[in-house]
Amino acid sequence: MRVLLLLVAVLSVWCEVFFQETFDDASWQTRWVPSQWKGGLGPQGKWKHSAGKWFADAKASLGLQTSQDMHYHSISAKMTEFSNKARDLVVQFTVKHEEHSYGFCGGGYIKLLPKGLDQTRFGGESQYSIMFGPDLCSYDVSRIHLIFTDQTGKNLLKKDEIKLEYDEKNEFTHLYTLVLHPDHTFEVYFDQKEKAKGSLFDQWDFPGPSKDDPTDSKPSNWVDTKEIADPNDKKPSDYDSIPSQIPDPDADKPEEWDDELDGEWEAPMVPNPEFKGEWTPKMIPNPAYKGEWKAKQIPNPDYSPTVAVYDDLSYVGFELWTVNNGSIFDNIYVGDSYSDSQVFAAKTWGAIKGKEKQKGKEDWEKLNKPDVHQEGVDEDEDEDEDEEEVKTNDEL
Repeated sequence: MRVLLLLVAVLSVWCEVFFQETFDDASWQTRWVPSQWKGGLGPQGKWKHSAGKWFADAKASLGLQTSQDMHYHSISAKMTEFSNKARDLVVQFTVKHEEHSYGFCGGGYIKLLPKGLDQTRFGGESQYSIMFGPDLCSYDVSRIHLIFTDQTGKNLLKKDEIKLEYDEKNEFTHLYTLVLHPDHTFEVYFDQKEKAKGSLFDQWDFPGPSKDDPTDSKPSNWVDTKEIADPNDKKPSDYDSIPSQIPDPDADKPEEWDDELDGEWEAPMVPNPEFKGEWTPKMIPNPAYKGEWKAKQIPNPDYSPTVAVYDDLSYVGFELWTVNNGSIFDNIYVGDSYSDSQVFAAKTWGAIKGKEKQKGKEDWEKLNKPDVHQEGVDEDEDEDEDEEEVKTNDEL
């Protein structure tokens, strides 16, 4: 413990935390503002302050829980305004999809938003800078979303998905961590295991330094056919004389076949192994081929050598369409140090990591599972009472 406290003290000198939330008590209501926004699919659902039906530690597991199926759930909090220019950005939180089953559907992503947000109207139309977190729907959709808004205001999805494996989709609490570096590289972690990393320029369609000249067009005489039929290749004179099918040479006339009654027997037809199909000339390189045509490049006014750099990150929030309720969000960290985020994770998620199944869910199921033996006893007693009633009636 002394080592951990010393590490926290050292890190506090070198790192900055812009937002932390553990929802440990009722004071969260002074920081978070539920939205009243109504989307096209319906109204806002209510958020509950809950550890769920089962948990490893009642206080450590408290979080914000979605409570209604087929509702929007949107809520946000103000954080210290900052810019991630020339510094790392770390976004981390936990999600427990307590009602997860085979057909579970629900988003679990967090958003960082710029200043100017009307928190009471926070919804799907609100501009955001980064969206990060799990997106699950049955077993067809199982990914970690990571979306950046570029300098033109366009939301850019990652070119390939960050997939969640089968055993990573369940009802227990999981830790999601995004690390964004000033050299335009990133890492994504799931339960402290690396799931993705690389260059933002390679994995998102940020505007490049140049673009196609819209006034340039392919010349009408441009040849982009790579191969042509060999004009010197000629079809053999006997090529078409080879039939596609021939009588089966291995077939025998059935013994019971009667030519007078059944007609002349003919062997069934089978594919001819010597048949080569429709004749086509061989292909040769086109001497007139000029290559793939590309438009002339001009400077792109939307290009920026720095991408995913935001000057006024001011709010953190959840904006979800919830098909299945019960998801609990907790242990939010926004700062500039991955090491510090892991110290925070150790104190929060670490308190319940690996303990929910045995000390949480299994104990809860033991207490709430119907007593099959007692049910059998009750049924036997009911049957005895029915028999006694019948006997009494018969006597009357």
